[in-house]
Amino acid sequence: WPQVVETGGGSVEAGGSLTVFCRASGFAFEEAKMGWFRQSPGSQCDEISTIDPDGNPTYADSVKGRFTISRDNADRRVTLQMNSLKPEDTAVYHCEPFLEGNPTPRCAWGKGSEVTVVS
Repeated sequence: WPQVVETGGGSVEAGGSLTVFCRASGFAFEEAKMGWFRQSPGSQCDEISTIDPDGNPTYADSVKGRFTISRDNADRRVTLQMNSLKPEDTAVYHCEPFLEGNPTPRCAWGKGSEVTVVS
């Protein structure tokens, strides 16, 4: 069964950096587009970055130029490096695959990784 486990994150002052990591199992990782999503209390789940099997990234305007997504297909890992963090980046970050036909809602695959940015 497809699974992901997020690690990393933490608390940092505004302007600082953090990294979140994801390890995937149970599906053909090397063929799957992967994404990072985030959700803060009372807010919707937002897609912030994706990476296709060839390593081509996309970024939401809110994080473009500050966040970098990467993947290691051999190790089944996805990494999100976050720089110049702002208080509005505070959220639970979720790593999730794009799997056709999978009914799991976004921001519901795993526990996610908490990121807190204090001003």
